[in-house]
Amino acid sequence: MILEIADIRILPGQGEAFAAALQHALATVASQAKGMKGWKVNQGIESPDRFILQIFWETLEDHTVGFRGGPLFPQWRAIIGPFFAGPPQVEHYDLVAKSAD
Repeated sequence: MILEIADIRILPGQGEAFAAALQHALATVASQAKGMKGWKVNQGIESPDRFILQIFWETLEDHTVGFRGGPLFPQWRAIIGPFFAGPPQVEHYDLVAKSAD
């Protein structure tokens, strides 16, 4: 499984509206993508205009090729893109270890 981490900075004062739009986009658009296994969103406490989005993908290509290169991505960006203060910083990670929970 691949972890995508997107560090998103939004326009000041738009936190509540962005959080709602992001959850809507995740539930109605991104969740339809092949290989999308789940997601988590955190909002900054010291920096409330900063969000960390974590999406779990079956493969890297499910995100980079299937989602980003497919018809869902323009829908996704139409919902959340207007809130961006700049382009999100996105990186992908492989699991090395985890707690037993």
